[in-house]
Amino acid sequence: MPYLQLDLNGRFEAEDKKRLAAAMCETYSRMMSVDIRRITIAIRELGEGAVWRVAEVGREPVPVSMLMLDIRQGRPLEKRKAVADALCAHCIEILGIERDRLNVEFTQHPGEDMYHPSLGGFSPDRL
Repeated sequence: MPYLQLDLNGRFEAEDKKRLAAAMCETYSRMMSVDIRRITIAIRELGEGAVWRVAEVGREPVPVSMLMLDIRQGRPLEKRKAVADALCAHCIEILGIERDRLNVEFTQHPGEDMYHPSLGGFSPDRL
């Protein structure tokens, strides 16, 4: 943990996804004071027409992307907003996702919900 999962419509180049993963890991690690080795990034290309949202009342659904952030419990609202903005900026810059077509959702977990066998076991609860 943390686990960052980006669900996408369409297909993207492997090198762009690798650049995005590197940028997201570096940014998240720096902003949230997390060991970069604990961060896992999933970029899921679900294909054309896989993720939808009604962007305007009375209009047809539009294709969107969804960034799910499973993070350590207790992160302050301001810090979560700042990291969400920074990660969205990477998605926009590297993959060309439109700002109004990207949503972020946080799921918070205590350190005991995050286990890394190669890093000594459970994640610390300190923020």
